[in-house]
Amino acid sequence: MTTPLTDRTALMRQRARARASAPAVFLHDAAIAEVQDRLEMVNKSFTAPAIVTGWPEHWQAVVEDAKIVPDDDTLDLEEGAHDLVIHAMSMHWSNDPVGQLIQSRRALRPDGLFLGVMPGGTTLNELRAALAQAEAEVSGGLSPRVTPTGEVRELGGLLQRAGMTLPVVDSVPLTASYANMHAVMHDLRAMGETNAMHARPRHFARRALFDRASQIYAANFGTDDGRINATYDLIFLTGWSPDASQPQPLRPGSAKTRLADALGTDETPLRD
Repeated sequence: MTTPLTDRTALMRQRARARASAPAVFLHDAAIAEVQDRLEMVNKSFTAPAIVTGWPEHWQAVVEDAKIVPDDDTLDLEEGAHDLVIHAMSMHWSNDPVGQLIQSRRALRPDGLFLGVMPGGTTLNELRAALAQAEAEVSGGLSPRVTPTGEVRELGGLLQRAGMTLPVVDSVPLTASYANMHAVMHDLRAMGETNAMHARPRHFARRALFDRASQIYAANFGTDDGRINATYDLIFLTGWSPDASQPQPLRPGSAKTRLADALGTDETPLRD
């Protein structure tokens, strides 16, 4: 059996700990605002929405009368029951992202909309780099300490593999300012987003590792006012369930007007 990426027990424990304190929700707030803006731009009314999320308290009011679905490996979604599925800030912890997309697509009615959002791209690249360099110096090796994130190009391919039509993937970069690296890690705990990888180290790291990482972080990513920046990329995935009413690509060779004529330029044939 393939070892899973995520330790779901650890992830649930971290989310519960974050909820019990003062959770940091600024990424959710930014994602919700973007999702609502995108839905307003879609010329379509949704009557049977569903939201897949591990944070129902933040997302349940985003779309009226939406079914809230936990982000389990097997989603509680009925086939063909929804005209909108939002996958909210959870897919980066999935052991099978393609499976999540396929389940979401199957839950959609024809011409139904899928809208996903998750951290990805260059998210926490500063922390990742600082920890990697510090661990190489302090212990002579590397351990998985920050979850891997998907790139825009890769995620676009996943939408196509899941059978979505008209796939679009884009990112919204955000930058947060912190006093030091320890403040970044405090925020991650308050988000429930600390290391829950199955292959994570199961022993306490030496304090020297984090002290050195903090020095590296400040030296390489410090700002003029003595603070540091952390990058968060929100990746948005948009796709539709197939329907005959959607625009279809033309057959190759079916064009009736030459591109050169449309551009008002001369065509130069290439040599064989």
